[in-house]
Amino acid sequence: MAIRDVLLTLVSYPDPTPVAMLDGAIAVAAMLDAHIAAISCEAHVQVPGSFLSFGTVGGLVAAEAQQSRKNAETLFAAFDAAAERAGLLHETILEKCPIAEVPNVLVEYARLRDLTIVPTRPFEDQWIAEDLIFGAGRPILVLPEASKTFALDTIVVAWDFSQVAARAVADAIPLLEKAKHIRVVTVMNEKVFDSKRSAEELARNLSRHGIDVVVDKLDAAGRPVGEVLKAHAARSNADLLVMGAYGRHSRLREFVLGGATEEIVRMPSLPVLFSH
Repeated sequence: MAIRDVLLTLVSYPDPTPVAMLDGAIAVAAMLDAHIAAISCEAHVQVPGSFLSFGTVGGLVAAEAQQSRKNAETLFAAFDAAAERAGLLHETILEKCPIAEVPNVLVEYARLRDLTIVPTRPFEDQWIAEDLIFGAGRPILVLPEASKTFALDTIVVAWDFSQVAARAVADAIPLLEKAKHIRVVTVMNEKVFDSKRSAEELARNLSRHGIDVVVDKLDAAGRPVGEVLKAHAARSNADLLVMGAYGRHSRLREFVLGGATEEIVRMPSLPVLFSH
């Protein structure tokens, strides 16, 4: 399926998404010739009602909400200008909600879009990215702060014969079709694969879409899979990593990421397309 409807999530509070990070998202939408909507939330700080009776506290809460809205409006102005320059159909969406509800609001919108782009900064936006990856049911493209531009010369696809890896490949086909070089990489000697199929069979499937790939098989050599994938992507000068995302709920109902997923979500070194 072609990607025609893209959502871009923008953080307005406490520290807004840097305006410089908009360029990568605009480049993705332009490459796909897609409509792009930017969404941000006017975030409201929640405090116990008894404290709101103190005028100072109530005033601070209102001031923080006002600053959040101002940050969102600044981001929207920059987004509109960039989208206009790129000739893209676009819109902005401003929601109002408590801070704790921001991820839920974004997930609801992401479920109605072909692709959601999530700019992330180290140690700041991962919580939103995680909720979207595991809650949207649609592909999520994480754009790290270090990648100010976006290209599709080389794509690395992580393949471990799993359901989530298969989903990621299917979701990525519109991007794979635009890339110059695709490398399908399987990390060996880290876990037992529950399949008798080969990565070469995936390559044959993609070739029927006009997508030619190189198959790489790497020895984990005792290293975590996430580390191996990032190192291979760096050696390949990859512009994008495609991978399935693993996660599960613990007994405390908190979401626990799989090893490779955690390694890459928490500190991506390049843009990553996740599917779950």
